[in-house]
Amino acid sequence: MIKKILPVFFCLLSASSSLAQDSALLVGKKIITLSEVVVNNKLNVPAFIDRIKNDTTFYKAFRNLRILNYVSINDIRMLNKDGNSQASLYSKIKQIRDSGCRRMEVLEQQSTGDFYTADNQYNYYTAQMYASLFFTKGSVCGEDNIVAGETFNIAGKSGLEKHKEQLKILFFNPGKKISGIPFISNKTSIYDDDMAEVYDMSVDMDEYNKTNCYIFKQKVKKGKENKVVVDEMTTWFDDKTFEVVARNYSLSYDAGVYDFKVQMEVQMTHAGIYLVPALIRYTGNWKAIFKKRERGVFTATLFDFR
Repeated sequence: MIKKILPVFFCLLSASSSLAQDSALLVGKKIITLSEVVVNNKLNVPAFIDRIKNDTTFYKAFRNLRILNYVSINDIRMLNKDGNSQASLYSKIKQIRDSGCRRMEVLEQQSTGDFYTADNQYNYYTAQMYASLFFTKGSVCGEDNIVAGETFNIAGKSGLEKHKEQLKILFFNPGKKISGIPFISNKTSIYDDDMAEVYDMSVDMDEYNKTNCYIFKQKVKKGKENKVVVDEMTTWFDDKTFEVVARNYSLSYDAGVYDFKVQMEVQMTHAGIYLVPALIRYTGNWKAIFKKRERGVFTATLFDFR
């Protein structure tokens, strides 16, 4: 009898030891692995997942840029198939906010290769998109940083404006379906129960830039890559305010007529009471029908907020 009981006892002991290290929780149809420190911290995980799905702090941090003075260093490099630079732009820009309007002053700027066309237009769609998101032409007035009630909508938009709106949805509101992009609109809703079987999800705790954070990580399961657009996303949330402290994305898809592989990294900081992005990194390789393949790397560093 003792010989029969001992193996069972050791199996239970082993399982108990494993559970002491991490634990699995079912939220809807999503199985979420919790580290021991998260379990001990008694995090309300379902409420935490709802916070993630409905988070506005990330988007608001970028909206806060509309109402602040700051300096940005922009380093954009377009690469050839060997990974060497074939065109680049380095600029240092100061945003000036005055009387409800903002404008940008170029402090430094150098370009190489065929970054610009002969008539001084952007020669690369990646650069054009970057400029439309982060550079201001002339004076822009009447803006605010309010996000309540703000929605992204591609209705009535076309060309660059439509693509910019689709990018904003994917960037600021990951998990929402994106209409108007063939083959992938139903593959971006990463928090839906329909997508639960294709992702491994986990919550951990650690320090990031001297801030104690909950870390939510989502990674596509091996063999399920063709079912998703977001391959991996890791977000660091302040454990007290639940503001987004940092986020890393890996996105990819191959639809035949177009393909892309993109990695992005965003780090936040505080300018007084305002959460703002301090560092944005992008590495992308994409090809769309009727457009040449573009390989780009850019880094935006923002500082001297006032």
